[in-house]
Amino acid sequence: MELIHGGDWAGQKERLGNRSIRDFSANVSPLGVPDGVREAICRAAGKIDRYPDPLCRKLIQKLSEELSCPEEWIVCGNGAADLIYRLFQAEKPKKVLLTAPAFAEYEQAAGLVGSRIYFYELKEEDQFQIQEDILGQITPDTDLVFLCEPNNPTGQCTKHSLLTAILERCRECSALLVLDECFLEFLPDRKERTLLPYLGQYPNLVILRAFTKLYAMAGVRLGYCVCSDAKRKEQLMESGQPWGVSLLAQEAGETLAGSRGKLKPNHIQSAALFQHLLHHAAEVDVEVQQPLIHRDVCISGDAHDVLFQHLLLAEQLLSKVQQHIGGEENLAPLVDGEDVVGWQLGEGHKAQPDVVGFVGQNRNDKRFLVF
Repeated sequence: MELIHGGDWAGQKERLGNRSIRDFSANVSPLGVPDGVREAICRAAGKIDRYPDPLCRKLIQKLSEELSCPEEWIVCGNGAADLIYRLFQAEKPKKVLLTAPAFAEYEQAAGLVGSRIYFYELKEEDQFQIQEDILGQITPDTDLVFLCEPNNPTGQCTKHSLLTAILERCRECSALLVLDECFLEFLPDRKERTLLPYLGQYPNLVILRAFTKLYAMAGVRLGYCVCSDAKRKEQLMESGQPWGVSLLAQEAGETLAGSRGKLKPNHIQSAALFQHLLHHAAEVDVEVQQPLIHRDVCISGDAHDVLFQHLLLAEQLLSKVQQHIGGEENLAPLVDGEDVVGWQLGEGHKAQPDVVGFVGQNRNDKRFLVF
């Protein structure tokens, strides 16, 4: 089985041994797991003799209150990836439009149900932002459009006016718009950017979210999606196993959904981390994409999580690091078959051996890395 998602720490350890690894392939919050989540999982450990609630009743009730939407619109899953695959299994779209680059699981899930996949290319001269010409690629034979806001891996957001125009164009063409908002909560203006308020008016809209990245709980696996189409929601639920969300995950989610104001990493912390990264990037003369930077505090509405910036800097950073350590000969590639899975400081460098784990390149654009 080919693993296209990042974060395969066990595989890297198996291939590379006990080297120190800097893994850029998974963008989990650098602020760590909130204490409340750890405590909730410890409490839940005393209940693991029971089956989890297959309908996630209590969790959905709390999510409904937080999102201000009916409980009947919400489906929970074993992480966002679980819901992506279930969605394609339920819909079985014949023609799918994806952006490139984008989260690679969209393409893989579409391929498993035999969809014809078309790509809207994000261009560097447009700062990798979606432009109005995407509307022409949404045609009456398009069954599903999958967008990520902010996009993974570029971190860029689509203008809200264009996003609503895409939603309207999808309705005109009887296409389903799936909007992955898994990283939206990193943004200070997330409430203005989300399309949650449009769900009631547009039954052809599905919004996908996860607890994984914001709360650094990738190992627990918890995501959810929201859709006002009752038939589509039922098909989505029937496309997966009954106990898709573990008891531990539900307990953690209930704690987060009920205490977000207390547990959520705030944007000042994220912005401070970003500025720390910029400072060190400047030390090795790395150029940062200016459209993402706003004054000296945060980014102009786009994703400012420090790990998004890692990805944008990665290609230039590697080149500059080679110069900084005294030449390319001091940075040796680590090869697994024909694939370069990382780089190690060579014997010519006196610093302790280290590995920079740029793992899992995006198949659509080699400039970027897949999470």
